[in-house]
Amino acid sequence: MSPSTFDPSGSGTCTPSRAARELGLKRSEFDLAVQLGRIRTVPDEGGGGPHRVACAEIDRLRALDGFPESLRERVRVVGTAEGAALMGIPAGRFTRLARLGLLVPVTYYLNRYRTVVWLYLAEELSRFATDTEHAHLLKGRTPETLRGQLAAGVDLRARNWRGRHLGFLLRQAGHPWARAGAVAAFLTPVEVADVVRDPYERAHVNRYRPAPPGHAVPGSPSALTAERIMTAQDADEVDWLRSDLSRSVREARSAVPAPRPAARRIPPATRTAARPIPPMARTVTASATAVTPLTAITSLTATTPPPEAARPAEGVADQPSESRAAGIEEWRPRRLPGRRPELCVSPARTTERPEGPPARHDHRSPHPAAAPPSRGLRSWLRRRSPRTAGSAPA
Repeated sequence: MSPSTFDPSGSGTCTPSRAARELGLKRSEFDLAVQLGRIRTVPDEGGGGPHRVACAEIDRLRALDGFPESLRERVRVVGTAEGAALMGIPAGRFTRLARLGLLVPVTYYLNRYRTVVWLYLAEELSRFATDTEHAHLLKGRTPETLRGQLAAGVDLRARNWRGRHLGFLLRQAGHPWARAGAVAAFLTPVEVADVVRDPYERAHVNRYRPAPPGHAVPGSPSALTAERIMTAQDADEVDWLRSDLSRSVREARSAVPAPRPAARRIPPATRTAARPIPPMARTVTASATAVTPLTAITSLTATTPPPEAARPAEGVADQPSESRAAGIEEWRPRRLPGRRPELCVSPARTTERPEGPPARHDHRSPHPAAAPPSRGLRSWLRRRSPRTAGSAPA
């Protein structure tokens, strides 16, 4: 089948690429014709795909007088130099008229120097040049009010293109949430979050938010330039888009609420019945004050190994024993020749201070202070023995 022959016996619609071939247009010309409403499209039956062209629409366009030159002339675009020549004015005057918003661009592209080149519809430029109301703008001196705006740096080309592109996106939107997403495409994410507070509604709006035109790599200079052109800059334009977005979200919410995750019902926590704590085994604990010297001596002699095995080395400090853990102080004196070492146990000293003033003790106290461990067993027994003051030592 030749590319200029269309077979309507197939399905009722065809893809945009096939429709552009049947109409004798380039793909860019076909897309512009769709944006301008020259070619009517229908949504994809499967959903989610690009719009398709009905076979009846292709038949209608092919039946026009002067097809395909007439259709191609209606979507022809020109730049600044060609547009100025078409209108019969200098290129500088053409640029000033475009900056003032009198000439509205229809599309743009970036040249190899990454400069924005605005394109205008040739049909609109011809109509503007032939209108008698604009004759004073094409010849003579520019009015004072317009010159003041140019001196202030007014440039409405990007803003006029955004208004035109928004109209195209709204015509392509098939439901209320898609229209809200088309309006949100010209606002920053911060502005959208300020208008649409609900996170689920905001996510649904961003789902239908169209990307800037072009096929630039995300993050590239071309993509950043396209994003800057797509975003509203002036305060009055931002306020108008915010109010339009708020109205579109209210209409979409009343028509079809935004989807939300299903609420999961958490069952109440079951509390187990309290169980009694089993009784603990009885333990017998004895305080240090209840241990008598006789009991301590009996227990220590029963657990103390023979003197030969338990004799400490000469000049080595005594190690703590089990009697120390029971609250009893223990001294192991050096072994004397010809005598079995004995064990002397005295109550442990307490570090707690009495509540009242300390009691006074004289030299005849029934509880004399214990001798230091370094004096030995013989000196300690000599002091404890009941002898008279005048008796001679044995």
